[in-house]
Amino acid sequence: MRVIYVDIDETICTTPQGRDYFQAVPIEKNIDKINNFYDEGNTIVYWTSRGSRKQIDWYNLTKRQLEEWGAKHHELRVDKPYYDLFIDDKTMVIEDL
Repeated sequence: MRVIYVDIDETICTTPQGRDYFQAVPIEKNIDKINNFYDEGNTIVYWTSRGSRKQIDWYNLTKRQLEEWGAKHHELRVDKPYYDLFIDDKTMVIEDL
């Protein structure tokens, strides 16, 4: 089994321009893809950079959204750094799943 880190905004939800997280809308087909990995016994960690640039703690809102959206997971982390491009040998976009 694998440990799978999953981004939130623009991966399992759409977030309006300006990053109004209160208005985020789930992308159910993508949540279903991640839930399938969970159901197969993989460890799912949602990892977001929400608030990282402005030092705002979005943990409680994000946790509530994941629960409301039925996004199965083992852990939520809000310590992901802000970046413009992430290059990694194990990276993939959800559309490729």
